[in-house]
Amino acid sequence: MIDFRYHIVSIVGIFLALAIGIVLGSTVLNAPLVASTERVTAQLRGNNAELHTEINVAQTRGRASDSFVADRLPQLVQGVLAGQRVVIVEAPGADSKLRDPIQQVLTAAGAVVSGRVTLTEKYLTADQAGAVDQLATTAKPSALVFPAAATPYDKAAAVLASAIVTADRTQAGKENPLATGVLGSFESDGLLTLEGEPAKRATLAVVVVPATPYEGDTADAQTSAVVSLASGLDDGGEGTVLAGAVPTSTAAGVVAAVRADSAASAKVSTVDNADMASGQAVVVYSLREQVAGDAGQYGLASDATATEPAPAATPTPTPAAGSGG
Repeated sequence: MIDFRYHIVSIVGIFLALAIGIVLGSTVLNAPLVASTERVTAQLRGNNAELHTEINVAQTRGRASDSFVADRLPQLVQGVLAGQRVVIVEAPGADSKLRDPIQQVLTAAGAVVSGRVTLTEKYLTADQAGAVDQLATTAKPSALVFPAAATPYDKAAAVLASAIVTADRTQAGKENPLATGVLGSFESDGLLTLEGEPAKRATLAVVVVPATPYEGDTADAQTSAVVSLASGLDDGGEGTVLAGAVPTSTAAGVVAAVRADSAASAKVSTVDNADMASGQAVVVYSLREQVAGDAGQYGLASDATATEPAPAATPTPTPAAGSGG
């Protein structure tokens, strides 16, 4: 029969074995583990330092390249938009730092900027959809017919487009007599603000959008409203380019929404790096492409299809009569 003393000796033996195991593990086994961990840590630190160096070099080269383009931007776009009028439309939340550079590059390209239309936060507020629908229906020019499936923001886009853009160059710079009071109605309701003379219609439009996506439960509806605006402006004029400054690692927000919409992307061009001089040049080239009836998705983001439009074709010189060869 096993007595109590045997149990005591067994328990002591177990704890003694554990103690010996701990001592051996901390001395014999732990040393290689610590050495291995130190080697991995040192390697990771070295890799991290190399990556930081590569990032710094890339950023320095990028700033230098963009500075080079910025210094020559007027020459790069000179005359590209001669004879065109452009209206700038800012979506709620658009980066105000893009306003002046975009307007300046449009002017350098020979375009006349008719004015600026800035949509307020109220325009996209969820409980305003009904009011937007009613206002668009009331302000609608008699010749304008809404599609049966038009949303409130489709209607608003069509009505605003009738007041600020035209596809008829003979009407550029002139107010639409059928759209008189449209801008005033939207402005008095606190849905937009005006600068310049956007009622003297433009042939082209640039829609400036936020760098980050809209947030909250109504984010999709807000994004869709801005996409509708860009599409409506494109339908009413000779073309529309949607411009923003989107992080290259993301594919979200209004720019991404246009690119993901086959109907919108077939007619509206996008530029996702309009905060850079090279991107501002691409805005101009994209407008020229729009006049030619084409559209493209340009920039540095993961969902862009190219960095810029294909160069415009240059006419082949015709040899003079009597010249050799």
